[in-house]
Amino acid sequence: MHLNRLLVPLLAVCCFASQWVLGQNDNAPIDREFSLEASMVGYFGPDGTRNPTLRVKKGENVRISITNVELMTHDIALEKKGVKSKTIMEKGAHTSITFIAENSDVYYCSVPGHRAAGMVGNIEVVMGEITTKVVPGQLPQKDGQPLNLNFEAGTLKDWTATGSAFANALISQTPSPMHEKEMKIGFEGNYFVSSGGTLNAKATGTLTSVPFKITQPFAAFRVSGGALQDTRVELLDAATHKIIFSITGQGRSNLQPVVVDLQGHLNKDIYIKIIDDETGISQIPYIAHDKWAHINFDDFQFYPSRPEFPNELKQKDIIILPPLDPVLNAGLSGIEAAKAMTPPKGFKITLAAAEPNIVRPICFTIDARGRLWVVEAHTYPVPAPEGQGRDRILIFEDTNGDGTLDSRKVFMEGLNLVSGMEVGMGGVWLGAAPYLLYVPIDAKNDKPAGPPQKLLDGWGMQDTHETLNSLRWGPDGWLYGTHGVFTHSNVGKPGTPDSERTKINAGVWRYHPTTHQFEVFAEGTSNPWGIDFNDYGHPFITACVIPHMYHIIQNARYQRQAGKHFNPYTYDDIKTAADHVHWVGERGPHAGNFRSASKGGGHAHAGAMVYLGGSWPQEYRNEIFMNNINGARFNRDHPERKGSGYVVRHRDDFMAMNDSWSQWLNFKYDPSGSVFAIDWYDKNQCHSSNPDVHDKTMGRIFKITHENDKWVKVDLTKASDVELVNYQLHKNEWYVRQARTILQERGPNPKVHTALKEILAKNPDATRKLRALWALHVTKGLTEKELAALLSNNNEYVRSWAVQLLVENKAILPETLRKLEDLAKKDPSALVRLYLASGIQRLPLAQRWNIVEALSKKEEDIADHNLPLMIWYATEPLATVDAKRMLQWAEKSVMPNHLSYTIQRIAALGTNEAKNLLKELRSRLGQGSSHEHHETQMLIDKVLGNTAE
Repeated sequence: MHLNRLLVPLLAVCCFASQWVLGQNDNAPIDREFSLEASMVGYFGPDGTRNPTLRVKKGENVRISITNVELMTHDIALEKKGVKSKTIMEKGAHTSITFIAENSDVYYCSVPGHRAAGMVGNIEVVMGEITTKVVPGQLPQKDGQPLNLNFEAGTLKDWTATGSAFANALISQTPSPMHEKEMKIGFEGNYFVSSGGTLNAKATGTLTSVPFKITQPFAAFRVSGGALQDTRVELLDAATHKIIFSITGQGRSNLQPVVVDLQGHLNKDIYIKIIDDETGISQIPYIAHDKWAHINFDDFQFYPSRPEFPNELKQKDIIILPPLDPVLNAGLSGIEAAKAMTPPKGFKITLAAAEPNIVRPICFTIDARGRLWVVEAHTYPVPAPEGQGRDRILIFEDTNGDGTLDSRKVFMEGLNLVSGMEVGMGGVWLGAAPYLLYVPIDAKNDKPAGPPQKLLDGWGMQDTHETLNSLRWGPDGWLYGTHGVFTHSNVGKPGTPDSERTKINAGVWRYHPTTHQFEVFAEGTSNPWGIDFNDYGHPFITACVIPHMYHIIQNARYQRQAGKHFNPYTYDDIKTAADHVHWVGERGPHAGNFRSASKGGGHAHAGAMVYLGGSWPQEYRNEIFMNNINGARFNRDHPERKGSGYVVRHRDDFMAMNDSWSQWLNFKYDPSGSVFAIDWYDKNQCHSSNPDVHDKTMGRIFKITHENDKWVKVDLTKASDVELVNYQLHKNEWYVRQARTILQERGPNPKVHTALKEILAKNPDATRKLRALWALHVTKGLTEKELAALLSNNNEYVRSWAVQLLVENKAILPETLRKLEDLAKKDPSALVRLYLASGIQRLPLAQRWNIVEALSKKEEDIADHNLPLMIWYATEPLATVDAKRMLQWAEKSVMPNHLSYTIQRIAALGTNEAKNLLKELRSRLGQGSSHEHHETQMLIDKVLGNTAE
């Protein structure tokens, strides 16, 4: 099974509309035809060549056909000619393009990300005949006799075997009896050797030649088999036994020639060692044993000059993978699964609940009484007809502190495709595409107090594991959530026309529980399935396929897995905050699946928790935890302040589950500081629209406790307002958040405001000041004048949050604007400048000028991770207000690319005024003799040409 589309939150595939020409001359005779196999790592010719150069004659009618060798979306397109095939997805599917060869071109896969992953090659139009030159070689000799390095003696003469892999290594048949019948080996002469295949993949061993002298400057041999570090061919110095050359196969059956430059080793003795230390045994029950865990070898010869082979295998074309990760267990009972996990010293894992009491848990939250509200996703992956959903909400409670959730109630049934849930403000909030629902709670009876209310609709369901998810209250009183890239939503209140709706297909959104406003908070990434906030209220999300970690900034635009930004003038986006990825390899994440334990387990992540529970050792506070689905391990990353934001560094994984069926989807800390985790326990990690692919009977809830944790029984709904204010000082953020939400629900209270303002003014800890500030905000306890006064606070976190809260309503007083402008000029904090660049995107365009002009002159921010682009996002719409002033701004900006972006943005206006402005700039730049402005002049020439069309 190909794990290219993983459960939640994992890779999905989508076809994108385009303006391609689908083909031409389809009915004319074909002069030249090529057949290629398509896989994520490249196109392969029949002789095994990766991305072969396709040579054609000018004027020929050419057809290129591709066959999909994996379950993945692929196509083939021509860069210059604008020809594109239809898109195929299923393994074994075919498609083609037909075209007249006129000029050399590039063929590639147009699915986003696939060209970068390696699916690209050249078409070369040649004059004259297309021929292949055959270069003769010579077998090495010893004692005047040629050595049996091509195995044509029909024996292993001149070789010594160890282990079992080469016990019966000589093969003379085609198809090979050791391999699948469709595998084309393509060996020279009558024999080749193989360490295994489908019949012998588990065997290991070595085959070593006798030493021989290097008498020619070049050598070549043929190799195929696994692209694995433990299946390889080595050439070693006979005197020192040092390796002078090593290569693996590239994961294909075709024997391909490998050329070795031996000029620096002439007259030395060497020997050949063929190694197979890879068993290929998969410990993951639904992954077959690796049929490529072997090595094929043939025909070692010397050459007087470098030989040229049309299908030469080159090191750069091989993705060498480490061995499969060891997975100790699969299909364990809940109790045994807990025992199999390996937490750090001082921690323990408890099975809190398991099937049949919990099945298919997809999301959960913890209420103000410390109880778990859990959604069972019986409908996933296919939404039911309206009114026929089968999802339900359960309420679990540990009544005696033994770690077991011994109380279980059914709150509600009959829900449809629920993927996210939060509790608070008097009800349950549910992401259930196509709706965001609100269910009022009858708290006395733990039952709905009324039917679900459809707050928003238009949420897409194109890919049912990329729907709205991970609902969580933000410090500002908004309900936050995430959304995947391959599901396309057009969100609004029921009945809202399309023109007034908000589009989202990747990013973070928020909804206000009392004003009922909906917004996209930040746009981009892939399929995030987890969001949380640190001690300073800064959100972080975890994602998949592309790098996994993003510090989320309001109004930012982030790297996308696929598709284009809604704003065409984005030009560039903010990349991951992490300095690492959790997979091995350089050609994309999928090649590292189940081979990436050393890096964190793989590319697929679910859940996000910034630990602020208070009872675990200090080293864990503000650390970000996420589950690695491929690696069945709990990843831990460390965010470290840098410039306006963070760099996120990898820490040792918190623990391994040691169970390939483990699929933790989310986790949260409780009143005791312990962490609960829901586990969608299933042998299949792949998302599929086929409901029969997934197990429908399993699910677990685990609890992680540290020896410092002390179980408590609480009910904050009964706390007084004074007690709720005091909880803002609690070391466990669970109390802070629950108390703040209850205060928000209870509404404004002058006594509450007075007490919170005392904390804001006098508490020396910035995090406590922020908690007071957020609680004042959600309870409407601050005037604009009071907020504006905080712009002069001596703490950068307080000043920055004052900026965000001031612009929340998208209107400010003139004196407040003047303070923001002064802040942009003088504030020493990059964080404050970031909040300014973010916040002014909510203000009318005319109010932005002075702020962006000041921010763009800060030389200390030139290399900042966020600020140059955030300033651009705030500035680019000003082109529609005053293009001349914007061009003057760009010429004075010290930020990278602001001038080039502005030239493109002004050109996009398409007006005569815009063209004249750029012509004048072109003239000014050309007055001197310096080449400093050459690239800018070329860009102006290009965009003026484009606009002239």
